[in-house]
Amino acid sequence: MLGIAAAIAFGAAFLINATDTVVDRVFSPTSLMLLGLTLLAAHLAGVGTGYTPRRRSRR
Repeated sequence: MLGIAAAIAFGAAFLINATDTVVDRVFSPTSLMLLGLTLLAAHLAGVGTGYTPRRRSRR
């Protein structure tokens, strides 16, 4: 899911940069690129993959 969000952030940054749209500093292509890289790094690290319950060990 984070990989999809990263792709959307990269796409938005590309469109803003390609059309030379004037936007605030918050939505600049550089800040969206950094947001996309952060989401991509979290996706590759396994954040948000779900919870797996621990198995009970028998003694």
